[in-house]
Amino acid sequence: MKTKNTAELTVETLETHGIDVVYGVPGIHNDALFDALHDVRARVRTIHARHEQATGYMALGAALATGRPQVFAAVPGPGILNASAALLTACGMNAPVLALAGQIPTAAIERGYGHLHEIRDQLGLLRHITKDAQRVSGPADAGMKVAAAIQLARSGRPGPVAIECAIDVWPARGPGSSAAALPVVQPQVDSDAIEEAAKLLGRAKRPLIMVGGGAQDSGEALVRVAEMLQAPVGYYRRGHGALPGTHPLAVNLPIAHRLWEEADVVLAIGTRLYTQQSVWGVDDDLKIVRIDIEPEEPGRYRNADCAIVADARAALEALARALPRHNATRSPRDLSAERGWMARELGRMAPQMAFLAAIRRALPPEGILVDEVTQMGFAARLGYEAALPRTFLSGGQQDNLGFGFGTALGAKVAVGDRPVVAIAGDGGFGYQAFELATAVRHRIALVTIVFDDGAFGNVRRIQDMAYGGRRIADSLHNPDFVAYADSFGVRAVRAGTPAALEQALVEALRANEPALIHVPVGEMPSPWPLIMLPRIRGQAQPGERIWP
Repeated sequence: MKTKNTAELTVETLETHGIDVVYGVPGIHNDALFDALHDVRARVRTIHARHEQATGYMALGAALATGRPQVFAAVPGPGILNASAALLTACGMNAPVLALAGQIPTAAIERGYGHLHEIRDQLGLLRHITKDAQRVSGPADAGMKVAAAIQLARSGRPGPVAIECAIDVWPARGPGSSAAALPVVQPQVDSDAIEEAAKLLGRAKRPLIMVGGGAQDSGEALVRVAEMLQAPVGYYRRGHGALPGTHPLAVNLPIAHRLWEEADVVLAIGTRLYTQQSVWGVDDDLKIVRIDIEPEEPGRYRNADCAIVADARAALEALARALPRHNATRSPRDLSAERGWMARELGRMAPQMAFLAAIRRALPPEGILVDEVTQMGFAARLGYEAALPRTFLSGGQQDNLGFGFGTALGAKVAVGDRPVVAIAGDGGFGYQAFELATAVRHRIALVTIVFDDGAFGNVRRIQDMAYGGRRIADSLHNPDFVAYADSFGVRAVRAGTPAALEQALVEALRANEPALIHVPVGEMPSPWPLIMLPRIRGQAQPGERIWP
């Protein structure tokens, strides 16, 4: 019987883990891997892009949209380095992404011979931007190392992992087998910590909940706890949608900031809470309860008064059972004054809010919006209401320009018939604009809205505000975006008003094909007064965070 090679066993193991898409750019170091993917093309879709950066972001977007592991492949050296920003972003966003990185011949690794794509200590580099990176030595360990990598990506705080395989190892044959999925390892809920948290929260007069990306899969447990406590649930960026934005207790970042000042107990779920503790401030009158799956997180910046190290859903379900023993029935929380203030403040960003309202009307509740590092993206983090979990994808702590388009492509691949819309500025879109070809080639029906102000808008704003208008390296020379998209065979229109944008978006979603909507805009009102919020409690300590 013919033995299988390392590449074939790797692909078989991916299949046993439910992987049905691999993103990548082929190259000589990974030729055997792509040949193995050819054998299973009826079951595993291979989506190739024009640049490795996009393949990493597509895997990231698919992981964020689904919560499931996703895979991309790249050649060594410049190939994997091209995708490194996506891996770094996945690390900051706790996304389970597996990178399959090629390598030069085994005998030449770390010898400095000058092989094609050679890089010193590639494995060490990958370990700096992933949870772990391992090298496959042949068929004997391929299946188990891939399975262990995916297990690690899913266990505890999710995150990216990498497998490196040399050009001579991929096609090597010998004894070996594929590996089944290994169990996900999660900490058990500590009943004593739950009871302590229930006491603190049950006695609270002005409780406040803050949620991050780790709360996205909390489900009804988050709703039950929030409603028992009548605690407002503050969100920003990755916390969008953990509690539906239309829920009476859901509040955006500026409202949460106002409530932080008077809160006596804060329940932080799946969030680093760094900005709140280091910028907004803490004092002796504030108790903080942390739910986080990573043991080090609750004490990373300031020791929590109560730490629950567990999966957010499991912890909240236990907390919902414990709270009735300590919590009296509460009257509905009246947030009308805060919402009135917020409406007036958002009114200062009327142009952005009008465009966002148009997008929200056109996009159904299950639709996904992917933001960008752009004036509209910043505004969306404040004024867009996500109706469901994992329907607002934002850049996380890296918040890197150019993140959005590739991420949205991957999200669309992952969610199938559900609509996905990407918003980008002309600056960020330029990072991956040529991936319109990928959308057409693979029939990815993503709708991309490019808000074009002819500049790196945030750079220009900072130069105007902080450097007396001494502008440098801020202006952009752009193509005709409609003609550019049309040259790829992408449906493209221009919309100059919110009403025109809404109509164009409705039509693009109905057409179910790759589409681009170009929206020329002027300079927009600044969102920063509602993001860079001041200290309101306690005294600043040496070394505490300074914006940005």
